[in-house]
Amino acid sequence: MYKAIKRIIDFVLSLAGLIVLSPLFLILAVWIKATSRGPVLFRQKRVGKGKTHFEILKFRSMYSDTPKDVPTHLLGNADAMITPVGHFLRKTSLDELPQILNILKGEMSIVGPRPALWNQYDLIEERDKYGANDLVPGLTGWAQINGRDELPIPVKAELDGYYAKNISLGLDIKIFFKTITNVLFAKGVVEGAQEQKK
Repeated sequence: MYKAIKRIIDFVLSLAGLIVLSPLFLILAVWIKATSRGPVLFRQKRVGKGKTHFEILKFRSMYSDTPKDVPTHLLGNADAMITPVGHFLRKTSLDELPQILNILKGEMSIVGPRPALWNQYDLIEERDKYGANDLVPGLTGWAQINGRDELPIPVKAELDGYYAKNISLGLDIKIFFKTITNVLFAKGVVEGAQEQKK
């Protein structure tokens, strides 16, 4: 039953969010454009429901010559590639705000597994084991609030599988409010290359 109304909830809340946050969108867009060269929005191919591809939107937080299809936590010197504005955007997760447009279009949900990069084949394969690739990807998710970048891929996929099996309004509400807490304390954010945990 909940899955049937989840899309309606996503549409209504993302439309309301876009209207309310439009002044902030404008301020951030001007700030980004005024402090570094390149487009305001960063676009990247990601994996959607059923392993289809879509273009995710973010506020650009890195210099325009940064490798595009490499997860930030795997970049050798990520800190040097992040713009001064970008450090603030990433710490506060404000760089993710344009994904409200992805949610409006139905490419994403407010809550679901975070969309993998098109070339993160190991993560995609692991998610297949749990049915997580059958879900609409989310702005935030169960794995996001339980470790985010700190998680090894098998654990991340297993957590996404837990969400796929237990999806409900109550779980979505729990994830939503836990996300706010995690953002306030920047929990689970890792910038730069790290040794993959086993």
